[in-house]
Parts: sequence; C-alpha cells; structure tokens
Amino acid sequence: MSLTDYQKYKSTTVATNVSEETVAEIEESVAELQGVGIEESTIRVYDDSIYFAPIIGYTGKVQSDQLEELKKLDENYEVTDIVGRIGIEEALEQELQGKKGVQNLYVDSRGRILKEDENGTEPVAGNDVYLTIDADLQKGIYHLLERQLAGILTERLVNRDVTELENQDSSKKKIPIKDAYYQLINNNVLSLKHMESEEAGAIEQQIHQKFLSSREQIMKELESQLYNPNAPSMAELPEDQKAYMQYIYSYLSDSTVGIIQRDKIDSSSPEAENWKNETISLRDYLYSGISNNWIDTTKLEVSSRYSSADDSYDAIVRYILDHLKDDTKFTKRIYRYLINQGVVTGRELCLALYSQGVFPSDEQQVSLLTGNGENYAYSFMIDKISKIELTPAQLALDPCTAGCTVTDVNTGEIRALVTYPSYDNNLLSGTVDAAYYSKLNDDLSLPLYNNATQARKAPGSTFKPITAIAALEEGVISLGETVECTGIYEEVSPSIKCWIYPGRHGHLTVSGGIQNSCNYFFAEMAHRLSTDENGVYSTDRGIRTIQKYATMFGLDHKSGIEISENDPKLTTEDPERSAMGQGTNSYTNVQLSRYVSALANRGNVYELSLVDKVMTSDGRMVREHQTELSSQVEVADSTWDAVQTGMRAVVSEGSAKDIFKDLEVEIAGKTGTAQENSRANHAWFISYGPYTNPEISVTVNIPYGYTSSNAAAVAKNVYRLYYGYTSLDEILNAGALRASNVVIGD
Repeated sequence: MSLTDYQKYKSTTVATNVSEETVAEIEESVAELQGVGIEESTIRVYDDSIYFAPIIGYTGKVQSDQLEELKKLDENYEVTDIVGRIGIEEALEQELQGKKGVQNLYVDSRGRILKEDENGTEPVAGNDVYLTIDADLQKGIYHLLERQLAGILTERLVNRDVTELENQDSSKKKIPIKDAYYQLINNNVLSLKHMESEEAGAIEQQIHQKFLSSREQIMKELESQLYNPNAPSMAELPEDQKAYMQYIYSYLSDSTVGIIQRDKIDSSSPEAENWKNETISLRDYLYSGISNNWIDTTKLEVSSRYSSADDSYDAIVRYILDHLKDDTKFTKRIYRYLINQGVVTGRELCLALYSQGVFPSDEQQVSLLTGNGENYAYSFMIDKISKIELTPAQLALDPCTAGCTVTDVNTGEIRALVTYPSYDNNLLSGTVDAAYYSKLNDDLSLPLYNNATQARKAPGSTFKPITAIAALEEGVISLGETVECTGIYEEVSPSIKCWIYPGRHGHLTVSGGIQNSCNYFFAEMAHRLSTDENGVYSTDRGIRTIQKYATMFGLDHKSGIEISENDPKLTTEDPERSAMGQGTNSYTNVQLSRYVSALANRGNVYELSLVDKVMTSDGRMVREHQTELSSQVEVADSTWDAVQTGMRAVVSEGSAKDIFKDLEVEIAGKTGTAQENSRANHAWFISYGPYTNPEISVTVNIPYGYTSSNAAAVAKNVYRLYYGYTSLDEILNAGALRASNVVIGD
C-alpha cells in the first residue's frame, strides 16, 4: 500500500479469495468502510496440473525486481499486476499479458464517480500460446516414471537391518524397511502435530507417549554428558548419542542460530583435528571454542561480558536444552532411533496412516495390522507401494525422482518433458497457498525441482559415442582397427578397471567398443587423443579434444528450451575417465536429449523448444516454431555409420538386449551409470528411433536409480506408448513396474 499511497484514486488489493460471508459484511457496511470495495477478478485454472506445472509454471503478483525488468519492456506494468512467475507463464509473459484498457472518470474530492468519459480504450486480450507437448504422452510418461520408481523400491526394501559391507556395491544396495517407516515421519506423511493434538487417535497417542518418555530420558542423558568433565569422546559414544551430539553441533552452527562461528575456527588446531577424528567430546570442543573466540557469547544469556568460561558454557547448555524440545528436526532425529530400536514399530506407524486419514478407512486392514506383527507390516508397506497408494515421492527414499525428455530429432521440438514428482500449480496461481508452498519446500523429494532441466549429473557411458567420434575424426583409430581389452587399463595411475573385470572383452572395433561399453577401449582412445605425433602425452591436449567434440554437440551451453535450466559443465580433468563420461562432465536430461538427437539425424544440433506457435485470441497467427540450428557436426559418413551401428547393437546384441528384445520398434541407444559417493548409482539411457528413419529421441534419467537398466526399461515403455503399442488407460490402471533385473555392462 505504501507504494501507491500517493496515487489517491488507485485501489490497492488487500485480500483475495475472500469468503461469501466477508463479501456480505463489507457490502452491508459500505457506508462505514469508506473507500473499501469488492471486485471480481480472474485467475488461471490449470487442467491436469500435476503433469504440466513444471512446464507451464504459474502466475502471481509481480515482484519488485521483476517489475523493474518488465517496465523496461512495457512502462504500463504496475505494482498490482499479476504476471507469469515461472515456466512458460514467465518466459512468454509479453505474449500472454495482453494490454490494459483505459477508462476516464470524473470524480469528486472524496473519490466518488460523477461522470464517465466515453473516449476510453478497450483492453486487448493476450495471445494464445500453443506448446509442442503431446498431452497424453506427457501424462503417460509421468506414471511410467512413478511406476518404475515404485518397482525399484519394492525390489530393494528388505525386512531386516543391512550392514555397510552388504551395501558397498552401489548397484545392489538394499533398503531396510525401517528407513521407509522413518520417512513417513521425516517427510511429513504423518503429522507430528496431529499426534500431539487432542484429535489424535489412540494409536497416535500411544506413539506420542513413547516419544515423550524417550525424549525425557534422552535429554537427561545429554545434559549429563554435556556437564561431565570426563565425557567420552565422540567415537566412544553409542550411535544414537553420537548422532544427537553431532546434531547439537550442527544446530549451534546454523546461520539462523550462529552461536558457533565456523569461519573463525582454526582447522589446523589440535582441537579441530580431534573433532574431525572424533577423539574429543563435544563438551571439550565447545570449551575450546569459548577460549578461542569462535563461540559467539553475545547470543547467550550470560550475566556479564566478563563471565568465566564455565558461565558461558553453562549458558550454551541451557540454550541447547531449552531449544531442542521444540526443534522439529531434533524430534525427527529421536524418532529415527526409536524406530531403529523397535521402540516405535512399523505396525504402529502403518496404523497411524489410517488414524490420520492418509489412507481411507479400511476396517479389515486396520484389524489385520492390529492383530499381526512386523512381518505383516512389511508386507503391507510393499503392497501399498506396489499399488502406488504410497508413492515414491512420499517416501523420498533413493530413488524418488526421475526425468524424461522426448524430442523430435528433425526439428528440436519437445514432445514430452517430464519430471517426477510434481506439484499442483493451481494452489500457487494468483495468490499462493502458504501452507501448500511450505509443504512443497519441506518435501524431501523436491517437487519444485525439475529433474529434466535442473538435475545435472555425470552422463556415464552415454558420453562414449562422442569419444568414438573424436577418435575416428582425429585419426587415432581407423574403422577396421581393433583394441584388445584385457580387463584393466594400466597406462594411467590409478589404473582403470573395465566393468567386465576380471573378465576381458578381447579385440574390439569402434562399434564393438560402443556395443560393449568397454571402459578399456575408451580409456585407450582418450590416451591416444592426449598424445601428439611425437609421442608426447598431455592431459591438457586430451581434455581440449574431448571438450571440442562435446561442444560440437551443444554440451557447452543450455538446450534452448524456454524455461529455466541449469548450465552444463564440460569436463576439465582426467581425459581417460572423462572419455567414459566421468571426470567432471555434468549435464541435464534436456542437454543429453539434444546431443542424442544430433546423433540420430547425423549432425544437426537443434536448439530445443517447447513452443509450437503463438496466435492472437481471435485466431490469427503471430508466429510459428522455426527450427533453429545451433551447429552442424561435420564428420565422415563412415563415422556416423560406425557410431550408429554400435548404438543399435547396444539394444539388439549387447547387455540391454533382454530389455528390448520384444520391443515392436527398432531403436538405437546407449546406457549410462554414474556413481556418487556412498549412495546408489545414477541411471541414464539415451536413445532414438526408429533406427532406420529416426523420428524421436527418448532420454531418461533416474538419480540414484541403481542401474541403467531401470532407465532403459522406462524408455522401452515410452516407445510403446508413443507408437501406440500400449495406451494411456493401460498405464493409468496399472501398478508398479518390476525393477529391471537385467545386468547392464557400462
């Protein structure tokens, strides 16, 4: 209101979506509420929002920084305007907005209308924007991704604890069912507030009472340890107490608390080294922080600025004990260990799903859960996940997200751009539903994050066709030449094991290297690319060459789509590993989609687009999509033949054969698996089809999806949907897809 208070006759909206009761009250009190009125307005309504929200976006009141930019384009924008906030709504704001009408009014000193001037101008409706998206394809792929994720979870969940040794292989990790139970609380599927409210059911009250009694005991133990001058080191603590102490340290270090000032800690000090090595207690470490001035005592209630270290430390402990009681994250940390230790059981949490209305009432299931033990609770969870009644997004376990892009390889038009999970943009349109927006922000599956345009991961072996093209075009290998894979490449240190090790592929041509995704072969190609004609090896030479060919395929810049996307990242180190899609290569789904489309059409790198055409509201054409060629990859026909033959062999003869053997469409593709720390592998699959006359490319990414066979299985079903071998109704009425048990070598 302060921005418009100098404009006497301009109204300011103070509330939207008011109730009928409010309307009646204001209209009845119009004499007393001078200058207050009710007006009707329009709001965007988005059909099938869950499928299209990440593309379309939503509208909302213009933000101050956005207003400054829009005024540069059109001075008629005002602080009260509703504009596109994200997605196509934002990108094509100028097309969609239309033009305001003008009405001249004569008013008295109190703002009452005396006369209307007829010489006004009528408003002009905004243009209509048509997208390239196939709606049914978009919907079907969303459910295919969800079903595949559900299938992976049901295959990986086990009714027992899992050791670290068991989970060393990132493609075979198991998920203890207790992790799923915990996620019901951690990802707010179950409401902790409801459990402690008067409306809580009997089972919720039972769970809450267990928590309260446990928390009281835990707080006493923490207080005892924090005041104990002989407190054990972090390494000596039980797992749960160690986790609580680590949480306290993180809590005090958080920028919103700021008691521990990490930037002032001398990381080379003995105390810091001991903390890193867990050979010191939190008590002793905090005392060192007080003496070394990286504890901000001004944020504590101490009697004097000259208080002793003991006074300051006592204030820290009191602060901790006072604030942790109401800290939701700490509450969830307690539940983590109550579930691990069986104090709060899976059966109880499953019953709470009915008590809180997460599942509709089912007396039979409640009776079965009540009368049976933990084995039945495990079976119950698997059943609910299989039927997608409990979704991967709700559980937010690895994996719970995925993306897929379908692109016309001959125009760059995107037929589907799908991210899972998604959100309802109707609840953000016009006026944001604050509770819903907060829920989205707290959701661990990150529904506001677009996994097709923002999830940037190492491409793994999907990058190998670029290396093959570079090797052939730079002349470091000829078409008929073979390289002998011995299983381990020892020309560099550390050596590179082929995925088949301790086996070996033997002699491979370029096409055979792609078909078998041989790490040895591509490490050797990179090594040759790094070596000049005099036999001098240089990593810089190899990296420059790999970057050159990646750039030729558009991997040095964004894909061209109209909505927001993360920048790609070309590799900068280790040519041998970079040639296999490792190193520091990092790309989004849409960027790999443009690259594989260029492989399909033999060199045309199109800027991708979501916009088909723009028309006026009365049906006149404003502009149609114009294919924009970013670059052309000029290489020999024999090079294209070799690469495409290898990619066809991946799905017809290679390790992915069992997935695609019954696919009605001939396609070519490349699998890719990328590792990330101690979590499950990322899964990639790039492809195009039909093989002899390419029309579309299909690119699938499943972060933490274990194996590329899962991404390939999704792609197979996308082709079946696109070409009519299955229907949208069949997909919508099915449950979880089986996780692929095909072992992919990449």
